[in-house]
Amino acid sequence: NSLRDMDAEERTVFRRRNIGFVFQQYNLVPVLSVYENLVLPLRLDGADADEKFLDEIVSLLGLSDKLERLPETLSGGQQQRAAIARALLAKPAILLCDEPTGSLDSVTGMEVTGLLKSCAARFRQTVLVVTHQEEVAQMADRIIRLEDGRIRGQDEGRTAGPVPGSGRASSGRQDGGRGGKELAL
Repeated sequence: NSLRDMDAEERTVFRRRNIGFVFQQYNLVPVLSVYENLVLPLRLDGADADEKFLDEIVSLLGLSDKLERLPETLSGGQQQRAAIARALLAKPAILLCDEPTGSLDSVTGMEVTGLLKSCAARFRQTVLVVTHQEEVAQMADRIIRLEDGRIRGQDEGRTAGPVPGSGRASSGRQDGGRGGKELAL
């Protein structure tokens, strides 16, 4: 079945099982704890969380002591890290990230970028990231720059080439006037 042939419910299930999203505005459910937010997409699909992987992610993202808290009690950076953890936990084939490091300090931002790249290799994922941060963009395998909606050039990041173990190259874009880039790690 192609996506075109699926009804709305089938497309929803396909997205939930195959595409992870990290939104710029976090999109955490305010009445659920951090832990409940992390496992929500899996529970909606009738699946259990890989608790070992969950522990690894929350530890790396500095959320281990915040799992019982509500999102409103977290800083913006902590909420963004929870959103990233939620997206990674389902191990999706494609991970779409809108400014995933925008509200993080530079050290945590680079750690998160490294985590995204590591997960891409480990789980054979394609990761697309929109960013205004050149240092994040440079971690991509390939950056495609756009200006006024047109491709204006391609660059290789510092780690150019296919993601190890995936056989996939990555791509990206830059919106000239807004300075945004979209790239795959």
